Amino acid sequence: MQEIYEKLGLFYLGKEIDVQTMQTTDTLTLLKNKNFTTHAAIIGMTGSGKTGLGVALIEEAAIDNIPALIIDPKGDMGNLCLTDPDFLAASFEPWVRDEAKTKEIDPEAYAQKQSTTWKEGIESWDQSVERVQRFHQVQKTLYTPGSSAGVAINILSSLDVPPAEVMQESDTFASYLKSTATSLLSLVGIEADPLESKEYILLAQIITQAWIASENLSIESIIGKIINPPFKKIGVLVLDDFYDKEARFGLATKFNALLASPSFSLWLKGENLDIQKLLYDEQGKAKIAIFSISHLNDTERMFFVTLLLNKYIAWMRRQSGTAALKTLLYMDEIFGFFPPTKNPPSKEPMLLLLKQARAFGVGIVLSTQNPVDLDYKGLSNIGTWFVGRLQTNQDIDRVIDGLGGKVGSSFDKNQLKSLLSNLKERMFFIKSAHLDDVKLFSVRWVMSYLKGPLSKEEISSLMQEYKQKQGTAQESVTSVVQNQATLESYQSIDASILQYYEPDVTGINEYFPVLAAKASVHFYHQSRGIDETKSFALFVPLETSQQRIVWNEATREDLAFERYPHTAPNAAKFYALPEVILTDKGLKKTSSDLKEMLYREESVTLYRCDVLKMESRLHESHSDFMVRVQDSLSEKKELEIEKLQNTYAQKEKTLLSRLSRTQEQIEKESADSTGSMIEAGIAVLGALFGRSSSAKIGRAVSKGSQILKERSDMGRAQERNDAVQEEITQLGYELEDKIDAINEKYSMNKYVIETFSLKPKKTDISIELCAIVWRVKQQ
Repeated sequence: MQEIYEKLGLFYLGKEIDVQTMQTTDTLTLLKNKNFTTHAAIIGMTGSGKTGLGVALIEEAAIDNIPALIIDPKGDMGNLCLTDPDFLAASFEPWVRDEAKTKEIDPEAYAQKQSTTWKEGIESWDQSVERVQRFHQVQKTLYTPGSSAGVAINILSSLDVPPAEVMQESDTFASYLKSTATSLLSLVGIEADPLESKEYILLAQIITQAWIASENLSIESIIGKIINPPFKKIGVLVLDDFYDKEARFGLATKFNALLASPSFSLWLKGENLDIQKLLYDEQGKAKIAIFSISHLNDTERMFFVTLLLNKYIAWMRRQSGTAALKTLLYMDEIFGFFPPTKNPPSKEPMLLLLKQARAFGVGIVLSTQNPVDLDYKGLSNIGTWFVGRLQTNQDIDRVIDGLGGKVGSSFDKNQLKSLLSNLKERMFFIKSAHLDDVKLFSVRWVMSYLKGPLSKEEISSLMQEYKQKQGTAQESVTSVVQNQATLESYQSIDASILQYYEPDVTGINEYFPVLAAKASVHFYHQSRGIDETKSFALFVPLETSQQRIVWNEATREDLAFERYPHTAPNAAKFYALPEVILTDKGLKKTSSDLKEMLYREESVTLYRCDVLKMESRLHESHSDFMVRVQDSLSEKKELEIEKLQNTYAQKEKTLLSRLSRTQEQIEKESADSTGSMIEAGIAVLGALFGRSSSAKIGRAVSKGSQILKERSDMGRAQERNDAVQEEITQLGYELEDKIDAINEKYSMNKYVIETFSLKPKKTDISIELCAIVWRVKQQ
């Protein structure tokens, strides 16, 4: 069953604390998820419970189908993978084995104890097993860049051309370029000053020119461009005067040594650094991507975090603007990455995210032990602060100063200082731009088992099943069945057929034929804003006995075969060409067949949701479009629920006012009745014992009648009070039913996503080149 606060888009973080007793109350600490678009910071000394609060935040987001990307320098956030809704001791045993060994306890018995403790703890905070099950079903992946312990991540695409949204905005591009260049240089041990470093200026110009020319880069291509830059001047200075060839060779050598290092090869293997795929599965469901970087040295951490943040910015800038929370970016320990004085490569993109992310529905959450670890410019962009126990007066003063000295109406500065130095674990103050006052609360029991930092072996074990499902990526190899008995040193081919020869670096000098073509298909649709040309190279291996060309079986490769030599190498031998090629002058029929195939097969696939009048953009995948539809539905749902809440808030206000009046009346009638009863009792007793005249006895009888009347008035007041309370209860049920109806109305299951295609015109298909490419036979 879904909790009411989940239906309302609220994060359940814990329960409020009574400052007088320092005990938790029954009042839940709930924050609107969309409030995190103004970002948050978690501050507290070691042992304050920062990790638990961070885990609780991520759990709440995941249950609301809000994905999270987590940067984990310490190794704690992998605990999010440690859940079992059945609370089996067998599941807990691998997680508690080391702790049991340290305590000299039997692991099985300790696992049983901990699983029971965790189940009871979760339930004691009003969380059901079904809630744990919902979180357990969310896909969580532990990535270990530069290591094979978890899921490897390929950083190669990190040097690709940024999207147009980044390239076209000067400040964003300048920040993106600066952090890319400085992080690359840091990887080879150069701490570069963008204003003075020759290495930085050279590298930044190389990267800029390549990206402007829409050229993706790699470490290999950067090495080549450092030795032979594609420009002759830097500013007004001749290149060699500014940074001579010998110095450039020295810089290139450093990058080459990096590339040749066996350990660096692990950075170029694994899944692509594709933010959209890291955050959502094919069905548009939220995922949790955890980048564990505790195994990296400081230089490698800085390099990876900077590249990751840049990729995140590039992804973010392609998203539609929204007021709803679309995703969370969480960093478990910000120390060293966002300092107030120094300017490491990671600082620029982090500051950019804090300034711009809100407009795209991205919430940034930063965690740190010391407030002095945060850049002062970044503080002003953080709307919510969670502050746990702090150790030094300097830290406490920094927090209060960072909040502008305003700590809310419930606490003065001295009281806050005293509390901050004595808070227990899991207790936090929350100060938010979205709350009227500072609150003190205790973090709820998290659904994930908090084991502590995970070792490489534990990460490997957790990700073993995932890696097995993904399988090992196999390189696509074109296999050619050679059934010819002999090789020929020369073939008589019509001069109208173009031929190209792949350079042979093996010395084998044996070639097999491949039919190759360069083609382009233009797609145009004015109202949809589509004006795109697809260009590609197609290759069909040829066999002597082949009767026809099947272009449908062609492979597509990014190979510029037209740059190969036109003349055959000396002493080369060739497998025979099929008759179907030899008799086709100029390969005209073959080219015509290719054009027909492209007309039949080529199209642009798009998706639409007619009810919402939404269509996918060009190159937007099915899962990406589903996410966009889902975001739209969430925004509509949130607006409708908010409107409904405002309406019912007015109704509730009216009822509460009536309830207050009936309670006041009950209190008044109760006081009057009690006084009358005391007075009547005295009068009656006095009369019975002969201490009253007949007149007094008469007054006693009269007072008795008044009591009955007052009791009757109090009963009617109580009835009115009960009736109002029942109306309030029914109003709550009515509101919940209507919220359920709204949730059902905007459920993704009710909206059909259709697939449709745009076909090209025949006149928009061009066969630019069709030729025979002689490729070297591999042994």
